[in-house]
Amino acid sequence: MGDEELDRHFLARLTGLADAPALHRPRGPYEDRSDRSIECGATSLWELFEAQATSRHLDLAARALKSTGRSFYTIGSAGHEGNAALAAQLRPTDPALLHYRSGAFYLQRAAQLSYKDGARDVLLGVVAAAAEPIAGGRHKVIGNASLNIIPQTSTIASHLPRALGLAFAIERARKLGVESSWPADAITVCSFGDASANHSTATGAINAAAQVTHQGLPLPLLFVCEDNGLGISVRTQPDWINAAYGNRDHLAYFGADGCDPLDTMAAALEAQRYVREKRRPAFLHLSMVRYLGHAGSDAEIAYRSPSEIAAELDRDPLLATARGLLRLDVSAPEIAARYEAIREQVTALAAEVCELPQLDSAAAVMAPLAPRRPAQVAAACSLPEAGSVPLTLAQAINTTLADLLAERPNLLVFGEDVARKGGVYGVSRGLLRKYGAARVFDTLLDEQSILGLALGSGLTGLLPIPEIQYLAYVHNASDQLRGEAATLQFFSVGQYRNPMVVRIAAYAYQKGFGGHFHNDNSIAALRDIPGLVIASPARPDDAAAMLRSCVAAAEVDGSVCAFLEPIALYHARDLHDEGDNGWLAPIPAEHVPVGSARVYGAGNDLTIVTFGNGVPMSLRVANRLAREGMRSRVVDLRWLAPLPAADLLREAKATGTVLVVDETRRTGGVSEGVVAALLDAGYTGRMTRVTSEDSFIPLGDAALHVLLSEQTIEEAARRLLS
Repeated sequence: MGDEELDRHFLARLTGLADAPALHRPRGPYEDRSDRSIECGATSLWELFEAQATSRHLDLAARALKSTGRSFYTIGSAGHEGNAALAAQLRPTDPALLHYRSGAFYLQRAAQLSYKDGARDVLLGVVAAAAEPIAGGRHKVIGNASLNIIPQTSTIASHLPRALGLAFAIERARKLGVESSWPADAITVCSFGDASANHSTATGAINAAAQVTHQGLPLPLLFVCEDNGLGISVRTQPDWINAAYGNRDHLAYFGADGCDPLDTMAAALEAQRYVREKRRPAFLHLSMVRYLGHAGSDAEIAYRSPSEIAAELDRDPLLATARGLLRLDVSAPEIAARYEAIREQVTALAAEVCELPQLDSAAAVMAPLAPRRPAQVAAACSLPEAGSVPLTLAQAINTTLADLLAERPNLLVFGEDVARKGGVYGVSRGLLRKYGAARVFDTLLDEQSILGLALGSGLTGLLPIPEIQYLAYVHNASDQLRGEAATLQFFSVGQYRNPMVVRIAAYAYQKGFGGHFHNDNSIAALRDIPGLVIASPARPDDAAAMLRSCVAAAEVDGSVCAFLEPIALYHARDLHDEGDNGWLAPIPAEHVPVGSARVYGAGNDLTIVTFGNGVPMSLRVANRLAREGMRSRVVDLRWLAPLPAADLLREAKATGTVLVVDETRRTGGVSEGVVAALLDAGYTGRMTRVTSEDSFIPLGDAALHVLLSEQTIEEAARRLLS
């Protein structure tokens, strides 16, 4: 279907529309709603038509601009304009996370708040203009902080865990008396397509919502499935969404013809009332159509017959709204005139915005990605009194978590097993008893939902510290960090943030227990996420100080932090000899800046660069070498992103000989970044690296064949020094 065909069909069908038979043939079974009606006067219908027609002309303008090379985005909302009726039944203060075909919803909400630049905003995104108010030309997203629409990029259901977390956090903030970004009676709405409803992220989030409700906890969340029957070219069976979600415990179901504004408004009114009053989740299923293909490059004639495409033209939601206006004594010429006037306005805006400048440098593009304000972070980093009792790594983290919970009433600690059990390794033991289940709680065994709770909590004014039980489990939900957490500041120019500190039990070398999923040493997926802070403490005192630094960075900069805790060092006490207590340390009264290394010794022969489990191993090697007169200094990176580049270069130049000790893998490991950083900075001395093998970690003693050992480190050091 071409742009002109859709346009001509609407104008042609206006004549005689009031006497035409019913236009709509909704997909899927719907209950008898003969007793469900809603009053809607001419003024309200005109407002809906304004949003719908403007959205339609924005789609047509985007394609016209594309034909001249001035547009970069043509996934439009044509056929989904019925979601304007959904917006009309929600409050402007209800946070919305929207499907990418939500142009009419955006415009309707803008009208609710008398915001005049909705159409211009959309076009600014289409042409990637730097003046675009939410993403600043970085992507065409549907979002606006003043409209309480949180920007999403692709939204293939990846935003549903965040929506779950946001609904949960609205209630949790109210319970804790913490000032929230949203009214106490707000509900969260998230929309998605029928194809996305099959994604594991969607099914996981909806399952988690039902489970939260099963526990008796409030969750004001409205899921909206806009079902047009197609996932690009793959068809969704007409009855599938109803079959999958129409009879779920703890999930109220509402359905409507999304092409009919009155039917949509009636269903949306019922659904939002249910969610708002009962504080329970609901699923609103709207039958839609899709016009103009998936995007500008999609030739749908390749997978749909001409007759099928033509048959859906009479389901045009603009025609349905026009029918309602005709029945309220508005004439067809009046409707056509308004449609053409909107075309002229949009065409004029399109001509204006395509001349505006785009982002013109890497610095401009990256400005909102990961702001770093070290002085403000240092000021916000509350320091405890220096401790006198030597602690293990696990004890230091536990003590610091307790102190942080006492200092910050908005801080939450949660994850699988963190509350009643106190963590698999006892790291969170006692926190539940001291601070209560509203702030320290167990979650489902679902990493996507755990991170989704954190994403929503950060948006609401809470400060989440979720735990992912093992490093290997992060990969089950890495897109929640990559595609959701790390992108939000980038695609909102810092107007939205999701501060969090994700605690992860990490690395290998566990004795008497293991196998791949409990001994994972691959962090490449984390190191590849732009803007992510990766902390990797090895010592108890560093762990305490760095955890405080991460919390302060989350508060001040909105940082998303991964806090990697070496499992094998949790309860370590000794360093060189049994009983020496060389790996115990008290809580320090100091701040550790993000991206700063720690240096042991001042030897002039060799610089050993390492982190995590490599630190005590390297210190033992350095001690043995020193007995033979070979003096080393050991650099604990502490931060794997951002790397402490200045400290690293200084210590490398001090000896001119560098050994990088990396317990992760040779390919994709940390050492690659360290070596590259030194070379980029102009280091010309001798350098080599030792790593674990490019292998998964097997069970038992077989692991020793693929993991880095002290023997390997020592042999490499001796070769360099010889």
